[in-house]
Amino acid sequence: MTVIRPNDDAISSAAAHYGLHLDAATRQELAGLVDSALGSYDVVDDLYADESFSAPSRDHATPDASDNPLGAWYVTTSISTATGGPLTGRRVAIKDNVTVAGVPMMNGSRSLEGFVPTRDATVVTRLLDAGVTVAGKAVCEDLCFSGSSFTPATGPVRNPWNPDREAGGSSGGSAALVAGGVVDFAIGGDQGGSIRIPAAFCGVVGHKPTFGLVPYTGAFPIERTVDHLGPITRTVEDAALLLSVIAGRDGHDPRQPDNLMVDDYVSTLDSGIDGLRIGVVSQGFGHAVSQPEVDEAVRGAAHRFTEAGAVVDEVSIPWHLHAFHVWNVIATDGGAYQMLDGNGYGLNADGLYDPELMAYFAQGRIQHADALSETVKLVALCGHHGVTALGGSSYGKARNLVPRARAAYDAALENYDVLVMPTLPYVASELPAQDVDRVTYVTKALGMIANTAPFDVTGHPALSVPAGLVNGLPVGMMIIGKRFDDATVLRAGHAFEQIRGAFPTATDQPATAAHLSLA
Repeated sequence: MTVIRPNDDAISSAAAHYGLHLDAATRQELAGLVDSALGSYDVVDDLYADESFSAPSRDHATPDASDNPLGAWYVTTSISTATGGPLTGRRVAIKDNVTVAGVPMMNGSRSLEGFVPTRDATVVTRLLDAGVTVAGKAVCEDLCFSGSSFTPATGPVRNPWNPDREAGGSSGGSAALVAGGVVDFAIGGDQGGSIRIPAAFCGVVGHKPTFGLVPYTGAFPIERTVDHLGPITRTVEDAALLLSVIAGRDGHDPRQPDNLMVDDYVSTLDSGIDGLRIGVVSQGFGHAVSQPEVDEAVRGAAHRFTEAGAVVDEVSIPWHLHAFHVWNVIATDGGAYQMLDGNGYGLNADGLYDPELMAYFAQGRIQHADALSETVKLVALCGHHGVTALGGSSYGKARNLVPRARAAYDAALENYDVLVMPTLPYVASELPAQDVDRVTYVTKALGMIANTAPFDVTGHPALSVPAGLVNGLPVGMMIIGKRFDDATVLRAGHAFEQIRGAFPTATDQPATAAHLSLA
């Protein structure tokens, strides 16, 4: 196959991009050299054709509103390939930034609408091998860049506790389907809190694993150094079970260390927490947007660990207030550079790429640029400035500060086994009107991530468990542990569930019963 060749206008545009001043004769001469160099691209296209394959035929359906009252499904399926595994008979929803071969993928955005992947993501393969039934693709935020649930191109995802309120994001569909009892569990993605935020708002469990523990292969990236996949479930035990299935190296993801070891996360859950040292992080409370009732609920929940023999103390980590800003520069410049200009995957890394997705998105993001969410537009404009006018130097500074942020938490974790703080500073708010002003739009989309985002950039495992209710809405408590010690984090979360007792479910709420029909 012959790849497209640049015409004179394209040569001129490329020259201007690099500050080159070429006369017509020089452009013509260089165009001939470019044409010759592109011969290697032709060869690669032909070689790759031998490697590529067609998407399998898998039935899927777009549910109508009566079958999708939360707006949480993008498409529904019923895919199973194995029986007898640890997840046999369980139904799972897959966040729609994760590929399921033969099933349409939108990633919450018009820019990818119509794309059908040819490969299952690694986590999907592992789940199917363990016996699950993939029940469908769950709606996510536009390119996953929002912590609320009103930016998907298909419309808002509603909170099953109160359908007038946000479910959280960007894995809002995943959490809403779990909380509503529609599926047993779901896969979410997390770059700034997108597993833990909707889990907290919807009153379920969400675990962001240690960075690199779960392969990201086959999921649409935002920024390679903060991309995570993980479980959203109704219990910590299910989160541990799901993590045991999806964790481990796959040999295709550069985010994963070569010497990665995976624990049996289920077998240690009932080991107890007698003597466990728990640090309640002062800087996780009292943010400008914090609801005092939420802070109070989480402090009260944290001190209940003592009922099982744990030792609970207050700990100060001043760097927690700086870590968000480090994350923000990395996610903004890195997101613009990789997610947008790099068409999702970017370049310069080993691993398995999805060239079909890259080519599709390269066209779609330009054709549908005006339809992108205001948060993605903000990333584009601010990140482009950071990469071009600032030369990417702010990104470099932020990356160089990551070890300091990581070391601050590691120092606290020398004295404590886990750290605790509110997952979010407030409970789920009402969904905004469609004509909301941009400032309010961005604030509602990103205003809750001060506690969650730091651990995406430092890589520490972080679990959100329901801690209580404020004004009839769930509050999440976040438990953070040492990197690659997800087992202790899950053990602490499981112990808290035993202390707390059964948590109310969304389907018990009058607003849900009156408005929704959840099957």
